[in-house]
Amino acid sequence: MNRMDRIADKKTVLSWVLYDWANSAFSTTVIAGFFPVFFKQYMSLETDVATSTFRLATANSIASVVVAVLSPVLGAIADKGGAKKKLLFLFAMMGVVMTGALRFVQGGDWELAVLIYVAAAVGFSSANSLYDSLLVSVAPGRRADYVSALGFAFGYLGGGILFSLNVAMTLDPGFFGLRDPQEAVRVSFVMVAVWWAVFSIPLLVFVREAPAETVGYRRTVAEGLRQLKRTFDEIKKLKTVSLFLLGYWCYIDGVDTITRMAVDYGLSLGFDVNNLVVALLITQFVGFPAAIAFGKIAEKKGAKTGIYIGIAVYVAVCVWAYRMKNVWEFYVLAVSVGLVLGGVQSLSRSFYSRIIPRNKAAEFFGFYNMLGKSAAVVGPLLMGGVGVLTGNPHVAILSVILLLVAGAVLLGRVSESRGQVAARELEKI
Repeated sequence: MNRMDRIADKKTVLSWVLYDWANSAFSTTVIAGFFPVFFKQYMSLETDVATSTFRLATANSIASVVVAVLSPVLGAIADKGGAKKKLLFLFAMMGVVMTGALRFVQGGDWELAVLIYVAAAVGFSSANSLYDSLLVSVAPGRRADYVSALGFAFGYLGGGILFSLNVAMTLDPGFFGLRDPQEAVRVSFVMVAVWWAVFSIPLLVFVREAPAETVGYRRTVAEGLRQLKRTFDEIKKLKTVSLFLLGYWCYIDGVDTITRMAVDYGLSLGFDVNNLVVALLITQFVGFPAAIAFGKIAEKKGAKTGIYIGIAVYVAVCVWAYRMKNVWEFYVLAVSVGLVLGGVQSLSRSFYSRIIPRNKAAEFFGFYNMLGKSAAVVGPLLMGGVGVLTGNPHVAILSVILLLVAGAVLLGRVSESRGQVAARELEKI
């Protein structure tokens, strides 16, 4: 590779990584941070804790169902028409607009809040599915572990920087010329939308997707839908892919549930909202070096080893949360999650990218995200439902352990080498 090619390669990787920097503002400030707090304390006025938790869990589950249905269809269409970036832009802008729209939801109007939040989450997750599929072009082979981890690391850093500013705005709104913390949260939603839009530009300009046959829109959709059925049949034949997806569906359920419901869980235990937000902020900055470290672990010990480490820590986190009574314990939980969250997600993504056909990446990543998002249907509903039935949030968190352990057991039966051979054979057909 000559000097100019190396420069172009680095620019491509950085442009791809910056989209993680861009959209992580939504996952941090909106999904994990301010929306659960704003929803419980402002949009669900005069509602008991268990009911507001169930409503939030239901909103997350609805968004996940929609994405689970859309992802494989979008992937098939994107591969067939060479439209990954076009569709990514469409759904990213949907997420951007809906995130900004949260600014205008009034107190007590929880139904509208759920509707807008679901639309924003669908845009976020659908664009992410297409973003993930570009990894096979940006960093093929073993490079995928490190580049994928680098993406998550930059996501933590970017999301953390904006979230730091947003937290400062809520803690001292007068300094920023704002009336109160509620107005600070509203302005934060708009800032997330702008941040997401601006830092998406490098990917849209500099990252190239593999060329595909140019056909009409209707033909692209029709052929994409036909390809969807063929892809499903191919996944059933690729035993390694099928087994990995099943294991991933289990353990990522636990990961996503804890991420989405952690702040709500802390509120249910009566912890001060400022402590919870600061703990979440710490998670972001712990996650930056930790995600890069997991990339290095994968280079030396393999991606599966890194995923196992992450799952083990999550099991310990569930036990810790079950026994948690003091706010300092929530800080320990936040740091622990920050150490492994990016690692589990990034290594799962890069591992999967090596056991699928490169020329059908968007289709296969569509199924990957379908499984990931349908998993997030079960976890939040399970946690919310158990909380309502028992009236004890401590009990609800333990249900996540079963999913984490099941995922680890299934992952143990996945052979990367056999998966790579089968995928390369399928590429030739």
